[in-house]
Amino acid sequence: MASMKLPDSAPSPTQDCERLSRALQGRGGADENLIVWILGHRNAFQRKEIKETYQRLYKESIIDRLHSKLSGVLKKAMVLWMNEAPERDAMLAHEAFKRRWKRVNQLQALVEIACASSPQHLIAVRRAYCSLYECSLEEDIISNVSTSLQKLLVSLVSSYRHDQGLVDLNIAKSEAAKLHEAIEKKQFDNDDVVWILATRNLFQLKATFECYRQLYKVAIDQAINSSGNGELSFMLRAVILCIDSPEKHFADVMEKLVIKASTVYQWSTDMDSLTRAIVTRAEIDMKKIKGEYFKMSNTNLDDVVTREVSGVYRDFLMALIGGKF
Repeated sequence: MASMKLPDSAPSPTQDCERLSRALQGRGGADENLIVWILGHRNAFQRKEIKETYQRLYKESIIDRLHSKLSGVLKKAMVLWMNEAPERDAMLAHEAFKRRWKRVNQLQALVEIACASSPQHLIAVRRAYCSLYECSLEEDIISNVSTSLQKLLVSLVSSYRHDQGLVDLNIAKSEAAKLHEAIEKKQFDNDDVVWILATRNLFQLKATFECYRQLYKVAIDQAINSSGNGELSFMLRAVILCIDSPEKHFADVMEKLVIKASTVYQWSTDMDSLTRAIVTRAEIDMKKIKGEYFKMSNTNLDDVVTREVSGVYRDFLMALIGGKF
């Protein structure tokens, strides 16, 4: 469920564009508060109308205007928010590749694209990626990602899962056993593991994960966590959570941003992961994510963002998660 609070009676796209134009042309800089107030309370359809109307009225892209007038993390978050979902995810994937030091928490954006959305969305992202960057996702994975992760990531982004609820319990039990054997032997790049996770439909995989839990008395993500702590095991755990419970995965992403040092909690500097989680899920399942976050940390996500993030960027994130600011 989405978390954003929309106005009971939204202004017309023309009215929104006129106010945004004034906010983006101020001599003392952009009126960031007004921009956040408007765009942080418009859904995807309304934002698309605003983009089209702004282009028609002012003969320029509002995304380009936002990019030139805003700065820092607010600019990045707002530009992502104003793009269509496929283009947004393509940009996030490309940003992960561009990093000089590619950490798995950034590369897991690829897992989220492949496993926490529909097969149709994945195809749309792949098309958008080719259009924006004149190469395929698969090509950039091979060129930019460590060898240990290439087979899994290429398989995930190039697959097309059947999206109907067909489940064969015999296959689920058989493949649970194959996964267990590979995990016990720490063979995380085993061909069976990659093939099962990259090609089976989500309903079949959820049945397999449940069979694993019943047969071996442990959740499969916990088994992987106990068996290895390398990049591949981290990525496999993200795959399983994105398939089995996307809201738990994204709550986990945000929970890890708070680092426990003795008895003191400090907000990490990885604002990109926070932006990615909130911007991409605000209109999908943010209410569920907030519930899972509370279960994990016994803390409201609203309170953490209010306490640890500052300025207009905080106000924008609070708008997307449905908090008060």
